[in-house]
Amino acid sequence: MRVLVTGGSGRLGRSVVEVFARRGHEVTSVDASAGPERPGVEFRKVDLLDDEARAHVFADVRPEAVAHLAGIAVPNARPGAETVAVNARLAWGVLDDARAHGAHSVAAASSPTVFGYGAADWTPERLPLDEGHPVAPVHAYGLSKAVIEEAVRTLARSSEGGCVFTAVRPGYVIAPEEWEGAPTQQGHTVAERLARPELAAASLFNYIDAYDAAELFALIAEDGSGAAQGRVLHAIAEDPMAEGPLSELLPRFHPGTAGAAASLAPGQAAFSSAEARRLLGWAPRRTWRERLRS
Repeated sequence: MRVLVTGGSGRLGRSVVEVFARRGHEVTSVDASAGPERPGVEFRKVDLLDDEARAHVFADVRPEAVAHLAGIAVPNARPGAETVAVNARLAWGVLDDARAHGAHSVAAASSPTVFGYGAADWTPERLPLDEGHPVAPVHAYGLSKAVIEEAVRTLARSSEGGCVFTAVRPGYVIAPEEWEGAPTQQGHTVAERLARPELAAASLFNYIDAYDAAELFALIAEDGSGAAQGRVLHAIAEDPMAEGPLSELLPRFHPGTAGAAASLAPGQAAFSSAEARRLLGWAPRRTWRERLRS
């Protein structure tokens, strides 16, 4: 299958490219920055905000499946207006071009930050958070991801069966080199994140191995049933990045979670990825206990 990965040089993108290539697909990685050399993968340096350049890539590659990861990747990296404008415009341009050039599957990266847990008074309706829980972003990055999810639903409604559009909310992505001690996206190591609960508390102690998340993108592309049409799927580990139970840890850092957190069993994460398992048979296989202590 011809697969186009946008943002293929990024933290998650590198693993998505690798997993697609391992599974025997013909992969083209498109990014605004230089990408790593990999046998069997074509890299193209393209500004995807350039409508003409983007359309040319799609016309040339004619991808059958697209994994859209390009964009401003973390909160507060750029001014709010720029974050919303860039991420929304990139998503609509890539998704619409994919449909126009005959792709049968498009999966766009969203984020669990759409739930708005950065607010000091955040109180969830329930835990674990599933895809049906209401979203209420509290910063520009979360808003930009909510817009991407709505773009997925909009295009799914109008695709008339020709292309399946799906949004994926990867958790706090841990890339291969970060398990070995390289800094994560917030500048500290995984070991520090585990040792200092206040660091992981900012994202409700969620995480996902980059390869596990990449495998969900691959399953979406390879699925021919259309089961994920217009869906939002979580790609988050089933255990928290924490030594203790979240029923105790969450209320320490997010007081509004006290009632809902009481229902979490020891070792249970604050997020559920059951929908991806139900629709596509996906399940995260790599845990911090295995990766840090092997």
